[in-house]
Amino acid sequence: MTHAFELPWVTIDRAIAFALEEDLASGDMTTEVCVPSEARAVAHAVARAPLVACGGPVLARVFERIDPSLVVETHVAEGARVEAGRCLWSVRGRARAILMGERVALNFVQRTCAVATRAREYVDAVPPGAATRITDTRKTTPGLRALERYAVRVGGAHNHRDSLGSAVLIKDNHVAVCGGIRRAIERARASATHTTKIECEVETLDQLDEALAAGADIVLLDNMPSALVATAVQRARGRALVEASGGIALERVAELARAGVDAISVGALTHSVAAADVALDFE
Repeated sequence: MTHAFELPWVTIDRAIAFALEEDLASGDMTTEVCVPSEARAVAHAVARAPLVACGGPVLARVFERIDPSLVVETHVAEGARVEAGRCLWSVRGRARAILMGERVALNFVQRTCAVATRAREYVDAVPPGAATRITDTRKTTPGLRALERYAVRVGGAHNHRDSLGSAVLIKDNHVAVCGGIRRAIERARASATHTTKIECEVETLDQLDEALAAGADIVLLDNMPSALVATAVQRARGRALVEASGGIALERVAELARAGVDAISVGALTHSVAAADVALDFE
């Protein structure tokens, strides 16, 4: 199946504009004093380590914003696995413009490739035949959520709610303020729109039973040991979807998927990835 990954440009253009303003507010002194204005160049964005390619359209947009005459060529598809040494994208045109956009473009694609690569690792850890989805969380870089969520999709994983206003997710602090799981779910059910599902976080089997009895559509098993997860899945079967979350390492994905959870949400897809090793090499 071929996927067409769509970028929410209305949000990402703001991030690009901010990054360029941050880096070029005073111009590029080094480039202006060293590089002739008429100089032309070709540069190649190269993977220095194995990764999942992601962010080519963003790289192109950065260079377009600096100089629309620059030409960007794409050598690999979004989501493709590549080995070290592979050329991902090339840019040709005015040398000054390429140098001015180099760092900002690399900052974006190093982040997107890193997120996509981590997402693919988690997706690959789901055993064949299992229907478990890997999803992200709201633990994203401020201002870059739309871009990082895009990278999660390119890596083969799925997105959770994109903002506080997009879904009802009752967590432990909501329960504490409301005075109990049942009360929180009942209040949510009475006020939420008819199209909204109610998800509730639980930490014990007793809390799970309370959430199910109150009619939760989805239960989030937070930091629950694998043995209890299997029991929780059996209790919730046919009554609610089951999501597992809470610092889930790559090594636990297979056993949780075999236990039958519907989704595994992983903050580590976005909040702690190291930048992918991508460099811009000039001919």
